[in-house]
Amino acid sequence: MKKRMIYTLVVFIILVLITVWVVNLPIFGKVPEGARLERISNLSNYKDGALENLSPTPMKPDSVSYWDMIRGMIKGNKNGTPPQAIPTVKPDFSPSGKAKIIWFGHSTYLIQVDGLNILVDPVFSERPSPLSFIGSKNYKGTDFVKPEDFPALDVVLITHDHYDHLDYNSILKLKDKTKRFVTSLGVGSHLEYWGVQAEKITELVWNEDTTVGPLKFTALPARHFTGRLFKRNQTLWSAFVLQTSGNRLYLGGDSGYDTHFKKAGEEFGPFDIAILECGQYNAYWPLIHMFPEQTVQAAIDLEAKVLMPVHWGKFTLAMHDWNEPAIRVVRKAKAEQLKITTPLMGESVILDETYPSKEWWTF
Repeated sequence: MKKRMIYTLVVFIILVLITVWVVNLPIFGKVPEGARLERISNLSNYKDGALENLSPTPMKPDSVSYWDMIRGMIKGNKNGTPPQAIPTVKPDFSPSGKAKIIWFGHSTYLIQVDGLNILVDPVFSERPSPLSFIGSKNYKGTDFVKPEDFPALDVVLITHDHYDHLDYNSILKLKDKTKRFVTSLGVGSHLEYWGVQAEKITELVWNEDTTVGPLKFTALPARHFTGRLFKRNQTLWSAFVLQTSGNRLYLGGDSGYDTHFKKAGEEFGPFDIAILECGQYNAYWPLIHMFPEQTVQAAIDLEAKVLMPVHWGKFTLAMHDWNEPAIRVVRKAKAEQLKITTPLMGESVILDETYPSKEWWTF
């Protein structure tokens, strides 16, 4: 009996030590503290130790349990991943004279404008997960570009701190070739922990702006949440308006549908293009991600001339068919007579000139 107790105690201690080691891995980042935490705690939407959305936003309907969500994810979907490799194009990083956007799958894209390079939400790891062997693996064919392939970056823009938008290993590879990081308040805590110099980081709260050369970035509300470990909503989540010398772009990040799109359209629109999420949705979490039809309505609310749907095509993070977001968003855009561009990964969208629209996902 005594030996069994000792054995149990040893196993318990080992498990505790492993747990402590895992939760202290650098990939989880670091929650804000000190002056950064004080700035966050003074925000009007900081209540009871966490940040809140403008509208009440429960993670799930009352009728849905977390077990329902887990069971659905375990069940999976045989059409949740593509049956063959995703077609891609070798990206052209040369200046075009006009604003250029190159999508690399999910929510990662490069904007080249006014002689500057802006990379948004760079995720180039195999899985958007804290552990390299757990989670959805990127689709075959989508691993066609590496951080090392990019030219020198003037700005890395990070909308929020979820793993599919803020990738530890990508930041490590990009930080020394990036002049400036622009992000939501609190995310700088992760970046500094990973070795990004504090003077290179600009953190914005909603309705605050900063300039980088001729560019102006304005953080605006989104309807989402944040967190990399146990505590949620310790850092802010944002959409961003990018004003260039000749264009206005809306960079949506992650957001459920709400009135903030209409307000942004009235205050900053019309937009030459709105880059909006349209994947990883489900009726189990209807308020934190948009359904494709809502994505189209959000673009209309924003007074966007063109919609570019992202947040799909590279990872399976929900239960819908892998290509359902594209099918539904294109169908709705056509019904609403809204111009939509659906480039191949790596293909260039050039504002006022080239808007690829091939329905390449139909295989």
